[in-house]
Amino acid sequence: MDFDVFLSLSHTAAGGVLPTERQMFENFFEQVEAADQLGYKTAWLAEAHLSSEVQQGNSRPVIPHWKGEVGLMTDFSLVAQEIFRRTRRIECGSAIMNILCNGGPIAAAERIGTLLNLHGLDPGEQRRIHIGFSGGRFEYQNRPYGIRPRDKIEEAAWPALRGQIFREGAEIFCRLLRGEVISSADISPTTLTRQLFRCDEDWDRVREAAGTSAETISVRPRYEFESLRIIPKEFRRDLLELVVGSHDPDLQVMLNQYLPVQVFNLSITAPEKIEATHRRMEEAYHADGGPWRRSYMPRTTFVFLNANPRLTPTEQRQAAEREARAALEEYWKALEGTVDPSRITNAARNALIGNPEDIIVQAKSRFHPDDRLMLWFDFFNHDSGRVVQNMEAFMSQVAPELGGSQ
Repeated sequence: MDFDVFLSLSHTAAGGVLPTERQMFENFFEQVEAADQLGYKTAWLAEAHLSSEVQQGNSRPVIPHWKGEVGLMTDFSLVAQEIFRRTRRIECGSAIMNILCNGGPIAAAERIGTLLNLHGLDPGEQRRIHIGFSGGRFEYQNRPYGIRPRDKIEEAAWPALRGQIFREGAEIFCRLLRGEVISSADISPTTLTRQLFRCDEDWDRVREAAGTSAETISVRPRYEFESLRIIPKEFRRDLLELVVGSHDPDLQVMLNQYLPVQVFNLSITAPEKIEATHRRMEEAYHADGGPWRRSYMPRTTFVFLNANPRLTPTEQRQAAEREARAALEEYWKALEGTVDPSRITNAARNALIGNPEDIIVQAKSRFHPDDRLMLWFDFFNHDSGRVVQNMEAFMSQVAPELGGSQ
């Protein structure tokens, strides 16, 4: 197995503790530097935009119960450069970059091209930059940038159309990073069909808004532009790994027509969907990327580890279980305003919880030996010293039994 770390920079109270923004970043870099020294392969950075507190007072709040800010990392390119300056071995990834806000996919492609240009100035540099990208989780981050319905047809189609806007943006983003000269006329058109909607009633509302009974409805491009190419154009593409944050099979296949694009396992995903993705990507993965590997779909997992030597193994397990339940309850209450016991149970089943021996057993039973785990140690935990201890315990006591090493 390969072992990465996921760092959330989530500025919300945990266990009654709310650090300052400065403390959040100090903790963040302490954990990144520790991950580098311990031998974790990639540090994945959660991205967030605009205040989640302020949006609660808007007309359409998305997460009305969240206290504090979902995250503080707004510019992956800047933070990645600082990580590379402070570390020697670890690679860096975005988890996940929203390519629809902050100027859209064209601006995002230029930022990444510039980052790769700067990062690759040293001809001996081999550390890769992993760009996980999506259309963003929360609508309030996209609305100020024009990602909203433009007419009554789009209003009726909006839940499904959002995914199609990302599809358009993702094609633009990837083709520009490939080095192409493109215009909006070169991008695949957006067409609405019944299969994009959850039920006949939703599709019928769209056709009613469009005044048609047709089986397809065309939507004008979200991004309209004449021929362009990003600059700089001679950046180190060998240092770029693209990872799409979508489980849309057609999108995964389509993007791999242009260049190698891996798949980001966004959340707790059913095992059958994971295996189906691997089978599909074995056939669809772009030839320039070589054969498909299971590590090309990093899998996120919470880690609640207790390796306190003053406790018995049973006491360690019980302490880890208490920590897991408390953190998961705080998370779901913040996200939705309620604590759903079934959600807590399901999340716990997919987390790694317990003493080192427990976690070894759980990981061996849930994951393939060739999987790549993106380990989330700082989930609702602002005790940076404890987070680093858990990272150390995992790498020294767990990883060797799973095929990893320091």
